[in-house]
Amino acid sequence: MATSVSPAPSAAGVLPAPSALLELLKPITWFAPMWAFACGVVSSGVPASGHWLVIVAGTLLAGPLVCATSQAANDWYDRHVDAINEPNRPIPSGRIPGRWGLYVALAWTGLSLLVAAALGLWVFWAAILGLALAWVYSAPPLRLKQNGWWGNAAVGLCYEGLPWFTGAAVMAGALPDRRVIIVALLYSLGAHGIMTLNDFKSVEGDRRMNLRSLPVQLGTDWAARLACVVMALPQVAVILLLSAWDHAWHATMVGLLLIVQLALMSRLLEQPREKAAWYNGTGTTLYVIGMLVTAFALRQGVL
Repeated sequence: MATSVSPAPSAAGVLPAPSALLELLKPITWFAPMWAFACGVVSSGVPASGHWLVIVAGTLLAGPLVCATSQAANDWYDRHVDAINEPNRPIPSGRIPGRWGLYVALAWTGLSLLVAAALGLWVFWAAILGLALAWVYSAPPLRLKQNGWWGNAAVGLCYEGLPWFTGAAVMAGALPDRRVIIVALLYSLGAHGIMTLNDFKSVEGDRRMNLRSLPVQLGTDWAARLACVVMALPQVAVILLLSAWDHAWHATMVGLLLIVQLALMSRLLEQPREKAAWYNGTGTTLYVIGMLVTAFALRQGVL
């Protein structure tokens, strides 16, 4: 594990620019949990009319608050790795000076908990779990990201399962239907594969910093194969469940989306390292469309 690097004393009184803070919070990463939250809202079966305020608040909680907290915490504890892999990021480049990265992560944690508490007990507990996973993913001593098996599972749950649960809980004002919880967990499992492909971009730095991502542990060829299996099998389970719950049309739609993903996976496996980012922009899009199709099926089932 890398030793801690103290900020330069001259940086202590320097305020980061708003543009650097926004870059630290990585708005592009907010889409996944916000989409999952929307799926949770849809799957609840509760009409949106009269609930717009809590829907907006929950969307902000999923993306600009909890997800942004995880990004700030990750960048703070990853500043040594980023100095190798991506030295232009806000912290290693000095655009977020001193300990401001840590301060932002702590402040966003507190703000996230306040908003979650206002949205109800189940949302509050889901936020606590999500924030706890966000911190232990990056921070010592656990630092789950040191091992791709555990780290990817934590991220999958934070990006897909918990926001989906939160969206359904916000609308229902109670513990969501068991079918909603099952499907949210399945899509969280599939996201483990998405995160494996995401790790392809930082293989060299991960090796040097002893971060055992799955591409480092297994090699890029086997990691890509594993990622494809992990993404596909939960969708097969969703298809079977939707069929058993009398949603044959929705099951067929998810099945067709999976078939296209499998065709794209075959291209990915030809050149895993070169095409990992390409697949995350194509196959993953089909994956999340399937999430929404499933959410509409569940909506019909709980009305």
